[in-house]
Amino acid sequence: MNRVNSGTFFRTAALSLLLSAAVTGCKPAATNSEDAAKVAAAAATTAETSAAADDWQWLFNGESMAAWTGNGGKTPGEQWQIIDNALVLTAGGGGDIVSKQSFSDFELELEWQIAASGNSGIFYKVAGADGAVWSSGLEYQLLDDDNYPGHDNPIHFSASLFDIYAPQVDAHLPAGSWNTTRIVVRHPQVEHWLNGKLVLQFELGSADWQQRTANSKFAKMDAFAKTERGHIALQDHGDKVAFRQIRIRAL
Repeated sequence: MNRVNSGTFFRTAALSLLLSAAVTGCKPAATNSEDAAKVAAAAATTAETSAAADDWQWLFNGESMAAWTGNGGKTPGEQWQIIDNALVLTAGGGGDIVSKQSFSDFELELEWQIAASGNSGIFYKVAGADGAVWSSGLEYQLLDDDNYPGHDNPIHFSASLFDIYAPQVDAHLPAGSWNTTRIVVRHPQVEHWLNGKLVLQFELGSADWQQRTANSKFAKMDAFAKTERGHIALQDHGDKVAFRQIRIRAL
């Protein structure tokens, strides 16, 4: 049997331990797979959020009306003014204004404020800048629900699809308040949102749609809701109304 000097043995063992510790210290710490998955998911979410933010485009950011034209391609009337970063129809006579760009599937967001007893509308899928916007476009109704005279039918309330579908949830704020609207179109599905609540959804071209349209003021309007791509329009109904933070993105 070979004998090993005990002193030599312990010195060798100690050196081995030191080398092992040094090598281990140079290695990266083991990564928990669950933590790694969370980090990757967070990074992906951040990337998606950034990409989504980049998809939005301003139709009005408080500084310029460059994205809009008057109905018929005319210059918007002087009654349309930029006041305190809002696009304001100060009085009737300014005419409807129409986005220069057209959109098919989209998400539209904006804020609006209606005057006491006021009436206006946001139109989408408008065939063009020529002709009455309501003859082809769908109208998201804006109204002082509490005081507007004669409008006691829910298909005319704020956030309704005017004269066709009533909002299923009452989410309006009083006249003079800033309301937030969101319109989502993924043909044939359409959603109307008001102040963070989904108040109405419907399907273009469905049997229900056809029946309701046939019983509406649009029954004999051949161009109504027929265009795949359309413009956004803001109505001059003769009453003061203000808009701000108008942005849109294609879906």
